[in-house]
Amino acid sequence: MTLAIPACPSPDRRPSAEEILGTPLPQLLADTGVELFDSPITDAGFFGAIVQRKKGGISLSMPAGRSGLEHDTIARYLVAQIFDVDLPDLPPPFTTTEI
Repeated sequence: MTLAIPACPSPDRRPSAEEILGTPLPQLLADTGVELFDSPITDAGFFGAIVQRKKGGISLSMPAGRSGLEHDTIARYLVAQIFDVDLPDLPPPFTTTEI
């Protein structure tokens, strides 16, 4: 199970681990400027990807129809990864790939 993460320069202000974990997800996404959209990828092993757009901005692509807990956990983890916020790794079989 792979989560794709591109290299991303750190913003002027990175969210803290406490913000990543404690802020309601819609507010976290708004505060970090991350746009969430449904991914057309339906593979059961795909959980999400962060996409840094050429014209600036960051998009979070996640498959529709997953549980609320899965959606929330993976979204927070990917936001932490793109902003280089130190959080514990997800347990196996989850892996992240930087492309």
